[in-house]
Amino acid sequence: MVKSSEDHRSGRLRMDAGDIAPLVAEFTRHLREAGHTDLTVRGFDGAARHLSQWLAQAKVTVADIDESVIGRFARHRCRCPGMRREKHVSDKYVRRVRRFVEFLGDLGLLRQKATSAVPVLDRRVVEFQHWLRQHRGISEKTIDRHGRMVMRLLPALGPRPGSWDANLVREVITAETKRTSRANVKTMAMALRGYVRFLSAHDLCRAGLEHAVPTIPQWRLSTLPRYIDASQVERLIATCDRTTPTGLRDRAILLLLARLGLRAGDILSLRLGDLDWQQATLSVRGKGRRETRLPLPQDAGDAVLAYLERARRGVGCDRVFFMLNAPIRPLTSSGVVSNIVRSAIRKAEIDAPTKGASLLRHSAATAMLRGGATLDMVGAVLRHRSPDMTAHYAKVDVTMLQQIAQPWPGDA
Repeated sequence: MVKSSEDHRSGRLRMDAGDIAPLVAEFTRHLREAGHTDLTVRGFDGAARHLSQWLAQAKVTVADIDESVIGRFARHRCRCPGMRREKHVSDKYVRRVRRFVEFLGDLGLLRQKATSAVPVLDRRVVEFQHWLRQHRGISEKTIDRHGRMVMRLLPALGPRPGSWDANLVREVITAETKRTSRANVKTMAMALRGYVRFLSAHDLCRAGLEHAVPTIPQWRLSTLPRYIDASQVERLIATCDRTTPTGLRDRAILLLLARLGLRAGDILSLRLGDLDWQQATLSVRGKGRRETRLPLPQDAGDAVLAYLERARRGVGCDRVFFMLNAPIRPLTSSGVVSNIVRSAIRKAEIDAPTKGASLLRHSAATAMLRGGATLDMVGAVLRHRSPDMTAHYAKVDVTMLQQIAQPWPGDA
């Protein structure tokens, strides 16, 4: 028999989760540890209890919960004890229930985990991704992207790599230029070149076929670097409210971006062990897993320390920067870092040429060059693998350009 008990704080009937009560208690404990407020936890607790009571009435076990069961719960006209009579279940309420079901799935209690379908990869593509992971030193995000790009091209290439030739490889890439952007095709060509190289190394296709993959021109060094001057950078940093946890975190991130020219990905992957307070240095791991130790400026170090002491939650992960809203977790994507920069630009009322994290990287390089640093020094700080990338900033070195500028014909 389904039971309910009275919630003394609200005077309403509180649903009895029955045999699932220990799982509901563990779920609410998980939410509190993730930083959710008591009000939010009570809402999720009520939704989890409601689902538990409905499962008992519908005679559905926890192991049998799947998308169809969630759909049935969402459509049922609620007459459950502890709820207002004949009330439809809202979309918001169903999202809370789905969160509980996802928690049950993470515990391994469901026969079929209610998640979105994951695209199936060809066996050789999976082996290719493993090869990239072991030998190329690229990030998981790039490995996943290369796998998806190759899967997109495989139907046109055919299932037998041994029969591929240079004409076919070129035609497949050329055909993609009519369907998507130049930047996207450039990425596809890079992925296919790596895949063909992998196949060739295992004698699965013709040797040297990777040279048939056409190069997609992209003149990214033809424009001037997009940056803001030093005074605007300081205005941007000054927008952070140092009396709030969010302001302390954002100021630390902005100073690391502006002083050391870090990438957004460097901020995401930064760990407590990368900070050497005795030597005042910071270790970053860029492309190809190359580790570089950079000097930590005084103001940036002070800002990071203030964030660690006063704003960072006591969590079991060694990542430095976290989301400050529940659920408490490490920063989730590079877009979050760019949003921090974008918000500061808006508060400082700066007319910036771009609004992402790379703006401060370009500004740092330009400031170092104008401050007397050589191109080699700038390249070392920015961790450029090619001198051509650093030479891009010479276009904004006004002092150097004035020294080599020739008088205009006809000038006195």
